[in-house]
Amino acid sequence: MTREQAIATEGLWAGLVRTEAGMVSGWHHHGEYETSIYVLTGALRMESGPDGGSIVEAGPGDFLHVPKGAIHREANPGETESQIIVVRAGHGAAVINVEGPAPP
Repeated sequence: MTREQAIATEGLWAGLVRTEAGMVSGWHHHGEYETSIYVLTGALRMESGPDGGSIVEAGPGDFLHVPKGAIHREANPGETESQIIVVRAGHGAAVINVEGPAPP
């Protein structure tokens, strides 16, 4: 993933994220940050919840919300780069990596 910062102030980050086709992130959460995502181009797959069993597939024009502390991972299941706008509001560490999804 390539993150291009647009705005960074105390408690707020916004930018463009480019994700290569076929990429899958590791499991993580965003601590005390609420995150809003808007898909500009390509595909986004978000896995969360117990055992990663809650799956959301999104495409251009879709919005997603990631609540603070929600363990998840994202992927680009498409064949082309995806571009998403990410806006994060909160405080503390913005990304906290974890071993796996939330337990059942």
